[in-house]
Amino acid sequence: MMNILKNLILIATLALATTANAAVKIQHWQTSSGSQVYFVENHDLPILDMSVNFPAGSSRDTKQTSGVAGVTKYLMTLGADGLNEEAITNQFADIGAVLGGELDLDRAAFKLRTLTSEQAKALTVFNKILHKPDFPQAILEREKTRIVAGLQEAATQPESISNKAFMQAMYGAHPYSLDESGEIETINAIKREDLTNFYQQYYTAKSAVIALIGDMTEAQARAIAEDVSKGLPQGAAIPKIAEVALPQAPNTQNIAHPASQAHILLGYPGIKRGDADYFPLYVGNYILGGGGFVSRLTEEVREKRGLVYSVYSYFMPMGELGPFQIGLQTKKEQAGDALKVVNETIAKFMKNGVTEKELKAAKSNIIGGFPMRIDSNNKILDYLSVIGFYQLPMTYLEDFNKEISKVTTAQIKDAFNRRVKPANFVAVTVGAQ
Repeated sequence: MMNILKNLILIATLALATTANAAVKIQHWQTSSGSQVYFVENHDLPILDMSVNFPAGSSRDTKQTSGVAGVTKYLMTLGADGLNEEAITNQFADIGAVLGGELDLDRAAFKLRTLTSEQAKALTVFNKILHKPDFPQAILEREKTRIVAGLQEAATQPESISNKAFMQAMYGAHPYSLDESGEIETINAIKREDLTNFYQQYYTAKSAVIALIGDMTEAQARAIAEDVSKGLPQGAAIPKIAEVALPQAPNTQNIAHPASQAHILLGYPGIKRGDADYFPLYVGNYILGGGGFVSRLTEEVREKRGLVYSVYSYFMPMGELGPFQIGLQTKKEQAGDALKVVNETIAKFMKNGVTEKELKAAKSNIIGGFPMRIDSNNKILDYLSVIGFYQLPMTYLEDFNKEISKVTTAQIKDAFNRRVKPANFVAVTVGAQ
């Protein structure tokens, strides 16, 4: 077993050397059960990477069922088709396979990495998790206790408090406001039937997006995808997430906390995946606060005035308007000064836009760094999942640098002024004096 694990680690390391500049040829089809499949054939390494994505993120919860999405996904890996969690872990470990996944506002994803020589065994267990989760009652009760303890701990941490308050202030009654971990009262109320019902409703064949990359032919990939798809529930069409309402007035919250540092978040609903303004906003944000030490926020707040160790901004596009978020931490006594400089920097950015020099440098850095974003099978797999789930153009990867290169200073100023409204920002400070 140790030899297999060592070989897998070596292969994962070698995968970083995948030729990033080579064109990524994406193949796409639909299984007989209705799942969408995105596949890249790559025989450089004897490894298979696969993910299966479902529209089963935390936004599928309600205020009364907050946490069900996360618990459903997690418990699927802790018991399936009679295998308990120890058996599942051991069967993957014995062949050097790695089970992973993620949950966000929109998606629940399961990921598998395995040597192709062991893929039959790995896929057998992987498919049991997807097709026949047991949701053991004893494990559910154990995990509810663990999650509640985690929520109680998070309720004392300034970073967790600020993140939660920020999303609730920005999204209000929209399901994007719901905490992925749930609430203490809703977690305690979860029953096994809540998990089985959620699974049957959202983990359907027609809603699944299957992404594969690695050492297999198209015919082999088709067979794997068919096996995954045909065992999933057959359910009704899943409705889209409701549209996000834009804030019509500023919302400022100051939350007391004994920590010596003030945690500050401010922002506004940003953009969707596939948004026409994505590239101007992406490049503009790199200049504003996404480019690390070369960004304006870092220059003004950290370098010139020493008010923070770090400050950042980013757009997080989702199925609906994901957040545009600015974040910083500073000493309590400096919170007011730091926030004032941030707001002044944003106001100047919105009014004057960016310079040609800044734009040229940003484009160079973004385009020059893009190969590092697709330099392994695992990174390409993540892109395949996003392209498939959000129905982005099949040429997204090859078009990325072209779109970045076309962005102008005028487009950046126009996009920011249309899409970002500082006068109606949500602002949350935890630890204010």
